[in-house]
Amino acid sequence: MKIVFFGTPQFAMPTLEKLLNHSEFEVLAVVTQPDKRRERGNKLTPSPVKVIATAHNLPVWQPERVKKDTETLTQLKQLDADVFVVVAYGQILSSKILNMPKLACINVHGSILPKYRGAAPIQWCLYNGEKETGITTMLMDVGMDTGAMLQIATTPIGLLDNAQDLADRLAAIGGDLLVETLLKLSRQEIQPIPQDNLAATYAPLIQKQDYGLDWSKSAIQLHNQIRGFYPNCTATFRNNLLKITASAPLASVGDRNLPPELQELLHKLPDLSNISDRPGEVVSIVKGIGAIVQTGEGLLLLREVQLAGKRPQSGWDFVNGTRLTVGEVFGAGS
Repeated sequence: MKIVFFGTPQFAMPTLEKLLNHSEFEVLAVVTQPDKRRERGNKLTPSPVKVIATAHNLPVWQPERVKKDTETLTQLKQLDADVFVVVAYGQILSSKILNMPKLACINVHGSILPKYRGAAPIQWCLYNGEKETGITTMLMDVGMDTGAMLQIATTPIGLLDNAQDLADRLAAIGGDLLVETLLKLSRQEIQPIPQDNLAATYAPLIQKQDYGLDWSKSAIQLHNQIRGFYPNCTATFRNNLLKITASAPLASVGDRNLPPELQELLHKLPDLSNISDRPGEVVSIVKGIGAIVQTGEGLLLLREVQLAGKRPQSGWDFVNGTRLTVGEVFGAGS
């Protein structure tokens, strides 16, 4: 099966690697986003997918706008591929491109469709506190993740999973599922299933204002925001911006989703609901672990934070380094 691969970030790498290492597939070329300048040194940096493609001596095309790039369109047509595979490419494909391959244009999407169509399905499913997510392979059409579904693989979401944890797991699942999908498609063993548009939800791009933490929200809402939009959620501390990169909602003794050391902590806390009437106030400091903060409903443990210009550090190192005291109050982020 002759394949053209469209993809850009780390999430797409396992799928490309699976295709390259499978005897029944031949990757003809790779289409990825143009190199970008990164903050450190402002050097042009290739996408993770380009790095893999270059290592395998594959042709790599990086049009600014693929559906408007006449040269790329001509090259894609000339390849006469069986399938186009798209994994987090980052550009909309025109109907002209979607109709080029002989068999299909297939997308590997990071949610259980029709829920979480759009650019950030992993982040928003965590933000909304979902207990399960997955990968859907689907036939692409001109809509935003609206094509008929081919196969679905699911995975549970742990209470302490963040967006990076989940993306890594889903990326691996996606590679395996795509291989299975392509093999079944070639043997005509798959019947595409139309999506129920009435059940669809959307996962738009994350905006800067989504990162600000509001301590009047509940502990579980804040925790889901922190892990969903990892590692960018912010509060203020002593008039400076502070990123909170890992947390744990202290909800109830016997919560099986918490690791043993936090289970033990729950047994020691006298009250798990409201110790203070000031959201954002440090109500306890647990030796070796970190600070516990009052929220609008329940308590939130700060497991990892990042001061401006510094590396991420454990909650306990933060307490020691800043000499944090009970009664101090964290402000809202922005």
